[in-house]
Amino acid sequence: MAYVPGVALLAALVAGCSAGSDADDTRADSKAGSPTVSAAPPGKYRTLPESCRAVPRSTLRDLLPGAAELPEEQQEKVYEGTATVTYDTDRKVGCRWKSDAPDASRNLSIDFERVVSYDPAVSDDDRAREVYAAQEDAADLPAASGTTDVASGTPGPPASGSPGGPASATPSAKPSGDAGNDAGSDSSTDPGDATGTGPDEELRPRLLDGLGDAAFLDDVLTRAGSTAQHRTVSVVFRTSNVIVTVLYSEQPAVVAKVPDSRELQDKAQALARRLADTLNE
Repeated sequence: MAYVPGVALLAALVAGCSAGSDADDTRADSKAGSPTVSAAPPGKYRTLPESCRAVPRSTLRDLLPGAAELPEEQQEKVYEGTATVTYDTDRKVGCRWKSDAPDASRNLSIDFERVVSYDPAVSDDDRAREVYAAQEDAADLPAASGTTDVASGTPGPPASGSPGGPASATPSAKPSGDAGNDAGSDSSTDPGDATGTGPDEELRPRLLDGLGDAAFLDDVLTRAGSTAQHRTVSVVFRTSNVIVTVLYSEQPAVVAKVPDSRELQDKAQALARRLADTLNE
């Protein structure tokens, strides 16, 4: 019986140590855990506009002059446009229009892409900046010394090389001659003046100011064999987490005629700015 109190005391000490160890472990686990990371904010835009209704009828009449000469029923079909096939209209939508006239055919397309980041540490806007920057890099725009890098906001070095094709296409060859090279040339991407006789600095592919958060314009003139020359002007801009692409092209019926770069660029830019305003409404 003399040993019973000692046994009881030993049991109490063991129990106390065990309880203390559990408490220490809990505190250790809480200290060792990773700090809580706040999810990056979502983008401004959660939906996209209905693309085939995003361009007013009056604007379509101006961009697709050949349609006005068609019977009313055919006009309606042209102006309705054709929606781009997409599997998620909350993420990407687009529409295409085409008109043929005796002197030339014109094509117009617009695409909206809502960029979503699946990384909780990266915001939708930051991911959209990356996607846009990749498209701008693919266009291979000529840059003057001291230009600003759109993605990083830091001064960038002068770009080497000549302008390429639209972001969705592989840049084609860029001859050093004027836009009226011989008919055997594979392609030419040197924007000319209104007569197509030579390059115009104002019309070269370039970054654009005052359009969304960042924007650029590309201008590609191509000709294969004896076919008429085909010019495509693309305007791409980003506003928050949405990237918009406008493609406007013309192919004259006469082989010797060169599409007017200034006209196509002015109209493509005007449409892009209207779409930017529509997004902000």
